[in-house]
Amino acid sequence: MSRNALFDLPSKFFIGVNYWASHAGTMMWSDWRAEQVDLDLQRLAAAGIDLIRVFPLWPDFQPIHSLYGGEGGHAGYRFGDQRLPDDEAGRAGMSMLMMARFAELCAIADKHGIKLVIGLITGWMSGRLFVPPALAGKGILTDPDSIRWQVRFVSYFVKTTKKQSAIIAWDLGNECNVMEKVQSPQQAYVWTAALANAIKAQDGSRPLLSGMHSLAPKGCWTMQDQGELTDILTTHPYPLWTPYLDYDPLTTMRPSLHATVESLFYSQLGGKPCFAEEMGTMGPMVCSETVAGAFARTSLWSQWAHGLPGMMWWCAYDQTRLQTAPYDWTACEGELGLLTEDGRVKPALQQMDRVKRQVAALPELPPRWVEAVCVLNSAQDHWAVALGAFMLAKQAGFDVDFRFEDQPLPDADFYLLPCVTGPAGVPKQRWEQLLAKVRTGATLYLSSNDGYMLNFAELTGLRVENRSRRAGAVAVRLKGEQGPVLLNLSAAFKLDFSVERAEVLASEPDGNAVLTRATYGEGQVYFCALPLELNVVQKEGVSHQPETFPLWRIYETISALARSARALQVQEPHLGLTEHVVDAQTRIAVLINYSEQDRVTTALLKPGWTVDEVLQGPSLLANLLRIQANDVLILRLVHQDT
Repeated sequence: MSRNALFDLPSKFFIGVNYWASHAGTMMWSDWRAEQVDLDLQRLAAAGIDLIRVFPLWPDFQPIHSLYGGEGGHAGYRFGDQRLPDDEAGRAGMSMLMMARFAELCAIADKHGIKLVIGLITGWMSGRLFVPPALAGKGILTDPDSIRWQVRFVSYFVKTTKKQSAIIAWDLGNECNVMEKVQSPQQAYVWTAALANAIKAQDGSRPLLSGMHSLAPKGCWTMQDQGELTDILTTHPYPLWTPYLDYDPLTTMRPSLHATVESLFYSQLGGKPCFAEEMGTMGPMVCSETVAGAFARTSLWSQWAHGLPGMMWWCAYDQTRLQTAPYDWTACEGELGLLTEDGRVKPALQQMDRVKRQVAALPELPPRWVEAVCVLNSAQDHWAVALGAFMLAKQAGFDVDFRFEDQPLPDADFYLLPCVTGPAGVPKQRWEQLLAKVRTGATLYLSSNDGYMLNFAELTGLRVENRSRRAGAVAVRLKGEQGPVLLNLSAAFKLDFSVERAEVLASEPDGNAVLTRATYGEGQVYFCALPLELNVVQKEGVSHQPETFPLWRIYETISALARSARALQVQEPHLGLTEHVVDAQTRIAVLINYSEQDRVTTALLKPGWTVDEVLQGPSLLANLLRIQANDVLILRLVHQDT
C-alpha cells in the first residue's frame, strides 16, 4: 500500500487540522477535560483526519516568574512564590502537571489513530502573545534570557516525550516570527538555530517543521534560512491575510491556487519540502459553508496535482462560546472550525475527506511535467511576480518551477525572467549563465518593470531611444492566431524603441513595441516591455475574468514551442492542466476547473496519443472534456505506435 511521501502516514494525501479543545480553546491545558478531548478526537478521526497540530501553551508549560529584590535587582526564578524543584523539570522551569496532561493527549491520539505535530513554542496564538511571566516585556526572540529558557523548554519537552508513538513531527512553534519584530536576518537565524539545534540534539529521528509564515527570499525571515535549519517548510496560505489574494471570489483560480503556489515558492527557494500547515477561509464573513467546501475541494486537488503531500486546516472546532482573550477581542477567530462545538461536520471537512479517499483510489501520480524555470530578481516584489507568473502559465497551459537569482540555474529549455526591476538588474554572473543557456538553444522570456539589462540591444534586437513617465494605462494590440487580441496594461514608465532585428508581436497604438521575439545564438528571446505579471495580481478582476482580461494570451504566445511536447492541451484559461509521465507510452493528465461553472472544452491531443481511461470525473463525449465546477478530471493517456 502506498504511503505519504512526507510523513509516515497511510494516506497518500493527508488531511489534518490545527487543534484546540472544543470547550476551551487556548485554555485547554489549564481547563483540562480529558473526556472532552477524547470526544473531539473521536469525531475528527471519524471524519477522516490523519493528524493534528497541537500547542503546549508556553506559559502553562513553563510558568516561571521572576522575583526582584532591592533596587529592582533580579532575585531568581520561581513558580509563583515556590522555588523551582531541584530536578530536571525544575531546572527547565517545566510544569509536571502540564506534562502529565500532554501525555494524556498522546494516549488519546493513539487510541483514535491520529498522529501529532507539536508546535513547541506556542507564544503567538490567534492574535495574542502568551509568554511566561518571567519573560514578559523582554525581546522574546532576541533577549539572551528568553532564548535560554526557550532552549530549556524544547530540550526538556522533546527529551521527555520523544517516546510517544503518536508524535510524528516537531514544529518550532506557531508563527514564532510574530513574537518579536527582529531587526536583522542574523537575529532570526540565531534564534532559529538555537532552538533547532536543541530539538535535534534530543531527537534526530523525527522531522523538524519551521512553523513560520510570511517568509520571503530577502528580509529578516527567509525561506533560505529556514530551509537550512529545519527539515520541512510550512505555509499558512489564508487568502484574507496574504498580499494580492483577497481580490477574487474564493472559488476562482487565484485563491484556489494560493496554497499550491506559495508552498512551491517556499520549497523551491528554500530547498526543502513544504506543505500548507494552516489554511482556511476565515469564516462566514468571507463565504458560506458551501463555498468553503468548494474552495477546499479545488485547493486540495491543486495541491495534490502539483506534488504536495497534504494539508492542515485552521482549525478543528468553532470557538464561539469562549469568554477569554483572544476570543473576546478577535471576532474572526470564533467560527473557523471544520466542526461546530457540538460536533456537526461542515462541508469543508466533508470535501477534504472526499478528496483524500479519491486520491487513495488513484494510481501513483508521478511528478508533473515542468516546461519553464522562473527566475526571481532581488529588487522586485517577489511574491507578486511569482504569483502572477504562475497564474499566467497555468491559464496558458504550461508549468513553472521557481528559482531565486542567487541559486544555481538548472538546465531547462525555457526560462522566465519576469518583471526585472530597478537599476541593479540581475547579478552579472547569473545573467551571463542565463545568456549562455540561450545561445545554446534555450528560450528566454523577459519582462520589464523599469529594470536594467546588460547587452539589451544585442539580446532583444531592440534599442531604447528614450524614456518617460506614463500618464495612464497602455492599450496593447497582440497578434493572435485568430486575429488581434486587445489588452490593457499599466506601467510607470514608457521606453521608446527602435526595432533593429526583432519581430514585433504586440504594440501600442503609436506602433511602439510591447512584445517582441528575436534570435540569440541558437535560442530565442521574447521581451515584454511592460510588467505583465504585476498587472495580473495588482488589478481587481483580471485573474478570474480571463475572457475580459486576456493577459494570459502573451504567455500562450511565448510558450508555443514549450507546450508542443505535451500529449494533451486545452484552450480554456479557467482550467489548470498538469501532465505526469508514467513511462514512454503513458501519461496522466489532471485537469482542474478553477471556476464556479462547469466547463466543456476540446481535447487537443498530440498525434499518436489517445485517452485510454477516465480515472476520475465525467466520461468523455468524443473529444469533448467536461469538468464540473471546482472539481477535477483525471485521464490516462497512451501513445499508439503506428
